Amino acid sequence: MSLQTVARRYAVALADVAISRGEERKILSELEAWASMIDANPQLQEVFSNPTIPYDQKKRLLQDLISRSRVIETTASFLQVLLKNQRLAQLSAVVERFALLLDERAGVVAAQVTTARPVPEEQKKALRDALSQLTGTTVRLDFTTDEKIIGGMVARVGSTIFDGSVESQLQRLAVDMTK
Repeated sequence: MSLQTVARRYAVALADVAISRGEERKILSELEAWASMIDANPQLQEVFSNPTIPYDQKKRLLQDLISRSRVIETTASFLQVLLKNQRLAQLSAVVERFALLLDERAGVVAAQVTTARPVPEEQKKALRDALSQLTGTTVRLDFTTDEKIIGGMVARVGSTIFDGSVESQLQRLAVDMTK
């Protein structure tokens, strides 16, 4: 079974429980922190993915980490289910899919916007409103900067790319001039 299939199955099950309990954002935040912790620690990755390490040792380690992190019961139970099913090493993929699923169920579309320089808050709001109107949904914007685009912006909403960067305009001009 592919990692994406596994991630989707766990994310759907978790989303059903989290939404019914009204804990979806808290669980997402806690699981993102856990995924970051595991990804940043090669020793934890090894322990949780190595089949030769006895389950009881992994379980004790997980319970110790849970007690230190003080996560809510739903998050703790989910982490234990992943461990029991030998999927804790794939937590990052599950969390990524879970976040997308929560946005989808809330009618929110994520958009990645790249600009050459930081964008003022008023322009962010105007862009969010314009993209929301264009897509017919609520849009959550994530901004990054990349000086290579020189000016303008590139917005990715789902699989659609709106490229208004100076870099791409110069590239199109160069192609036109060689014709």
